[in-house]
Amino acid sequence: MKLRVGYDLVYECEQATPMMLMLNTHYSRVQDVLSADVLKVDPPVPITQYRDGFGNLCSRIFAPAGRISLSTTAVLEISAEPETIAPNSYQHPVEELPNETLMFLLGSRYCETDLLSDLAWRLFGKTPMGRPRVQAICDYVHRHIVFGYGHARPTKTAWQAWNERTGVCRDFAHLAVALCRAMNIPARYCTGYISDVGVPPPHSAMDFAAWFEAYLGGTWQTFDPRNNVARTGRVLMALGRDAADVALSNTFGPSKLIGFNVHCAPEVEPTVAPLV
Repeated sequence: MKLRVGYDLVYECEQATPMMLMLNTHYSRVQDVLSADVLKVDPPVPITQYRDGFGNLCSRIFAPAGRISLSTTAVLEISAEPETIAPNSYQHPVEELPNETLMFLLGSRYCETDLLSDLAWRLFGKTPMGRPRVQAICDYVHRHIVFGYGHARPTKTAWQAWNERTGVCRDFAHLAVALCRAMNIPARYCTGYISDVGVPPPHSAMDFAAWFEAYLGGTWQTFDPRNNVARTGRVLMALGRDAADVALSNTFGPSKLIGFNVHCAPEVEPTVAPLV
């Protein structure tokens, strides 16, 4: 199945403002790309790019004062079937974990493992280790937090989300990540697109989404406590310790996001009129 993804974002800058952007699909999806998501900027400004320590593609621009729009569209070849469960769910003891996974056991800006450790062991200490334990955490977070855009704020942490019991997908992911880490399971935060393929209507306005990956059986495996069901058309853009590592934009000056539109849907094949 061909999936078209992209966005149109508009910022208002009070003055010329440096911006750091993380708005491209992750390199791990490169084999699926049919049409690349080249960043378009209006008015045109020079763009420089680099990869951060997590492999995320980052773009740097110097936005002039006034409005600036950022947009792209890409087409990927994806499976038309929902995600499948990885066969190996083995939970590695900490002493067996690869060095590169250890940072994902530690507390971070939005994931306070120190505040949530006692809760995690009380709730999940007797659950089967491995994927069943991670799924138990997802089930708990899915039930515990009530979703609503009105509950979103950029400073909310996993501890606050647990106490307030409300949030958006990033809060679901942060809480699950923190609980996994407290249970000695490496977990990393992910952001990207999720289509509504296979989801019954009505559909809400498309948005970027957050989920996480846990390290089990020698691989990073996807979990989604917000939806808590297998989805079709999940496309990773960036990953890191938490949302601080994968912000779609960082502006180094006063600015406002005044336009926001995201699309992620199957590509519509053009209709060819029959020859007569």
